[in-house]
Amino acid sequence: MLELGDYKASANRLYYAIFSAMRAVLALDGFDSKKHSGIIARFRQSYIKTGILDTEMSKIIDDLEVIREDSDYDDFYIILKEDVEIQAKRAEYFVSEVESYLQNQYNQ
Repeated sequence: MLELGDYKASANRLYYAIFSAMRAVLALDGFDSKKHSGIIARFRQSYIKTGILDTEMSKIIDDLEVIREDSDYDDFYIILKEDVEIQAKRAEYFVSEVESYLQNQYNQ
């Protein structure tokens, strides 16, 4: 999507990449929620506030959630390619950290 110039759709998919990563970790704990806010709150409580995962991940969640909401619901929202590229790197870091955590926990 990024290569095709669909920056709003790219931003949406970046948010859902990190959301899916959060949901995957919580599923292994036996937790799910019908609301995004429930997943985010539990993830922060269980993994970020406890120091298991980097506190920077909380900022990434905040930023990508706002960008996703703006790009999905604000007809006049404009996001630049450069901004999406920055967020893509942050989302990649987020997903990579979750993958590393899961590998350390379940591949022993």
